[in-house]
Amino acid sequence: MKKRKYGLALSLVLAAGTILGACGASDDKEDTSGDKGKEDQFTVAMVTDVGGVDDKSFNQSAWVGLQAYGEENGLEKGNDGFNYLQSQSDADYATNLNTLVRQDFDLIYGIGYMMQEAMTDIAKQQKDAHFAIVDSVVDQPNVASIMFKEQEASFLAGVAAGLATKTNKIGFIGGMESEVIERFEAGFLAGVKAVNPDAKVDSQYAGAFDKAELGQTISSKMYSSGADIVFHAAGGTGNGLFKEARDLKAKDPSREIWAIGVDSDQTAEGIVEIDGEEKNVVLTSALKRVDNAVVDLTTKAKEGNFPGGEVTTYGLAEDGVGLAPLNEDLANKDEVLAKVDEFKEKIKNGELTVPGTHKELETFSVQ
Repeated sequence: MKKRKYGLALSLVLAAGTILGACGASDDKEDTSGDKGKEDQFTVAMVTDVGGVDDKSFNQSAWVGLQAYGEENGLEKGNDGFNYLQSQSDADYATNLNTLVRQDFDLIYGIGYMMQEAMTDIAKQQKDAHFAIVDSVVDQPNVASIMFKEQEASFLAGVAAGLATKTNKIGFIGGMESEVIERFEAGFLAGVKAVNPDAKVDSQYAGAFDKAELGQTISSKMYSSGADIVFHAAGGTGNGLFKEARDLKAKDPSREIWAIGVDSDQTAEGIVEIDGEEKNVVLTSALKRVDNAVVDLTTKAKEGNFPGGEVTTYGLAEDGVGLAPLNEDLANKDEVLAKVDEFKEKIKNGELTVPGTHKELETFSVQ
């Protein structure tokens, strides 16, 4: 993608050489090696979905990855390093992708399955550009598709919830119904079932990833119905879960109430001050290491190994998913951690396959 930049740089160098040669000013030549290094940089950018870059979840994790790559490679935020464009609606996806192509980035990410159609169209039009899409598969030679085994992370979260609950009532809030969120839900239900068959999980979908107020309304009903743990896989909508849990804890400090985060470690969203002391209502988070995947794939592309037309899947074994540390205030933390570690090893070595669909869940057993 940098061919036109290189051609321009070469023309300028040749022109400068001709002028300097004619003037005989060899002793006054400026060192342009720094500019050449800048042209050789591998630049990368991303387009967020409607959740935004600061959704404290999915998009933010991808942006953390781009920043980490930039820091490792001495890049700065901007068109000559790494950058992002934020989408306010679905209509922005194609426009934003095209804008980054015009800005000549070497690799352009589309964050989220909702960008599949737009990326497919733009990839067909911009055949010389290199793209990567997260959470979807685009069958084009210039698009690398990144997928995750979300069910493995949410299974571990389900194990934690199943052992931590005291009411045997647990909630799950999904954003929009999709294969991705189904993997989160199926894995979570399987994890709860594996350690606590008596527990009941109430699953509800908000129909959006950017409606925090709706997430709060749903979680309020779940907690009112006796749930003491609620897990969300709903992007920005899940921020409402944390607010509701914090409010309930502040109102009744003696009540044991937990929220489970997603994608990133969302511990910071659970802080609530009670009588001058900080408490935290986040039990743990099901990690989806979009940041690790972004760094890994960008590095491969930079080294000339861009996996265009291929699907790369990240699971526990690839450090693509995982579970954040358990809350220190959890009474049976050691017991829960031991069981989580036990299942983690079984999943990594292939002894246990976690269901990723409702159909697979029907026949799932840890035996």
